[in-house]
Amino acid sequence: MNGRKSSGFDASTPNVARIYDYMLGGKDNFAADREAAERVLQAFPESRQGVRVNRQFLGNVVRHLAGEAGIRQFLDIGAGLPTQDNVHQVAHSADPEARTVYIDNDPVVCVHGRALLAKTPAVAMIEGDLRRPEEIWAAAVDTGLIDPGEPVALLLVAILHFLDDPYAEVAKLRELMAPGSHLVITHLTSTKARDTDIDEIRRIYAGTGSGVVSRSIDEIKEFFGDFELLDGGRFISPLAIKRFEVLGWGGVGRKV
Repeated sequence: MNGRKSSGFDASTPNVARIYDYMLGGKDNFAADREAAERVLQAFPESRQGVRVNRQFLGNVVRHLAGEAGIRQFLDIGAGLPTQDNVHQVAHSADPEARTVYIDNDPVVCVHGRALLAKTPAVAMIEGDLRRPEEIWAAAVDTGLIDPGEPVALLLVAILHFLDDPYAEVAKLRELMAPGSHLVITHLTSTKARDTDIDEIRRIYAGTGSGVVSRSIDEIKEFFGDFELLDGGRFISPLAIKRFEVLGWGGVGRKV
């Protein structure tokens, strides 16, 4: 989910979702996306592995929530393009009855995503913007796949750092979630040692029409409000957490 809506398809302009797809080894990207991604890799050589660790973290969390925590519905905001090991696929592997709604504010991404998911049951992709939380919540409920009275897993994976100040919006979503729900966040971190590299990342993503706001781990944890934070070590190895905290951090919180 970028900081603005796309006016239409433009293969010559890099796109946040397609850059991410390229980093994961996908094929839904163009030369401009690959060029931007390679510039990211120059600034953060560990970022390709970091993106894959991020995906591994997400998969482990979804598998735990669907298989052990009893979560039957997943709302993935800023989902981007369907790629490998998608949320609905991982959730279905643990519980075939799990339901997933993907949301992105890029209409081109949504059209492509709907085409890829057209024959997939219990899955929907809708256009919406995190900056209008009540609208996207209502749209997700309208699909018939999200029951607001039941616990939901809300996924904000690698999205919040593309927004200037989304604390109020995330707080509204927390308020709408039923007790027993889980909030999953991964986010670009800020460290003094990598300030120059982060500046380069901002310049690269400015070409996509999206800003980038890195935050400290404490600032990221503020998004969870009074949710109970789970031990991240159950979803990714402590070694990986330590290695990639200069690049990003992820957490899972439960609404009690």
